[in-house]
Amino acid sequence: MAENMRKETATGRDGATVPAPGAWRAGGRLRARLRRLPRWWPLPLCALLGAAAGASYGLLEPPRYTATSYVVVVPAKGSDPAGTLGLAQAYGRVATGGEVLADAHQAFGVPIAALRGGVRAVTSPDAPMIEVTGTAHDPRTSAKLANAVARSLTRTANDTAARTGAALLVLSRASAPTDPASPSVPLSIGVGGCAGGLLGGLLVLVRRRERQQAEPSAGRAGVVPAPAPAAAASGAVPAAGEAVR
Repeated sequence: MAENMRKETATGRDGATVPAPGAWRAGGRLRARLRRLPRWWPLPLCALLGAAAGASYGLLEPPRYTATSYVVVVPAKGSDPAGTLGLAQAYGRVATGGEVLADAHQAFGVPIAALRGGVRAVTSPDAPMIEVTGTAHDPRTSAKLANAVARSLTRTANDTAARTGAALLVLSRASAPTDPASPSVPLSIGVGGCAGGLLGGLLVLVRRRERQQAEPSAGRAGVVPAPAPAAAASGAVPAAGEAVR
């Protein structure tokens, strides 16, 4: 093995170890093979790598399920129904607040960490309705999260119904979903392949632009500018004919 290493390396004038001619020839052959590849080779390579990354994500990431419960704002007798839309927007902002989540934790025994990370509330712009969605790796847990927050929101809001002139009512309870909301393995592969192909296409365009910018400069590298006429006349620079002789 030591003899092979000595064959692959040599010592320069300053004592530094430099690759032997055989190593230079191997590197030259590798560069020649790379030059023989088509210019668009990064495109399929990046698409393949993206598809592999998408497949890994789809296989390793556990599925996530979502369940949704709907809460509606009902105006009290004698109150203005037009105000319920604004109240729905306000209640939608406090649906994932500390007081509602603490009540859901105490009343229904749902972990507070799961409530904070797995529940979101969305309001409708044209209807006094609040959409409470729970997300979890288990379908029953997702429905439990959504129903706990929806019921706690109605309890908290109805305590002040006499002052606000509106009450909250659970219009539709969440049920355990049958299909996951996270992307499937084929979809993950498709998305990863498309993203990788887009990145590869951008890389091909960048390489092509760099090559186009380098070709004119390489063509001008061997051109020697002629001396100025005034300098040649004064004798400071020899004329072109004298320089040739």
